[in-house]
Amino acid sequence: MARQISLQQDLVSIYWDYQNISDTKIAKNLLLYASSLGFIAKRKVYSNWCEGSKAKSVLATLDFDCIDVCHKFKNAVDFKLVMDCGSDSSDIVILISGDSYCEILIDDLRRNGKKVIVFARQKSAKLCLNNLADMFYFVDDLPKLVENKNQLKSTSLYEKINYNEAIEYLVKAINTALDQKKRTGLGYINNLMMQLFTKDQGICSIYVSNGKKFKNFSQFVDAAVRDGKVQRQGQELFLIELDKLAA
Repeated sequence: MARQISLQQDLVSIYWDYQNISDTKIAKNLLLYASSLGFIAKRKVYSNWCEGSKAKSVLATLDFDCIDVCHKFKNAVDFKLVMDCGSDSSDIVILISGDSYCEILIDDLRRNGKKVIVFARQKSAKLCLNNLADMFYFVDDLPKLVENKNQLKSTSLYEKINYNEAIEYLVKAINTALDQKKRTGLGYINNLMMQLFTKDQGICSIYVSNGKKFKNFSQFVDAAVRDGKVQRQGQELFLIELDKLAA
């Protein structure tokens, strides 16, 4: 029998002040670390990007959302990052910075029930952040953190998932797509569900109470619609009573 894994992965968001920590070499390890904590819902990196920036190009290939902030006033990047991050709906927020503006931001995020992880440069970080964040690391720690996570990572996965569990994943996938401002098409939601459930290998089969399995994702969605769990309009899915269904 396969060992049980967590029913739902946490949603993880990355907010990177590239002007404070300008090193594309940490990007891949940062993503590996974040994915070990849950499903990466957002990966935003902020700077006053120059036209043809090589750094921006490298980060874009890793699907980072490179936010261009014009320098119309002092600390414009800081303000933009705080504004975006303050309304984040993820479970875990990773901040790549070390500036003092993080103090108020961390307080607000934790007050809203979020776990906050900070990565900063060893020589320039505000030491008070160490006490405010749930976890505090220096960017030089990333390779070792990733190595340790890989050593501890379980390779056992469910071979099947029951209908009620699948409904919870379906709701979370739709919420994630809406948070990303993506269309909730069947294909995209199916992919999100697979990533939320197993990260890499996907859901093998969804079973109903009598032991039979759905032939495909569309058949499962049809059942969810009949049961009043979600609504379907064409190829897109929508939630019903979001406040009751959302996990």
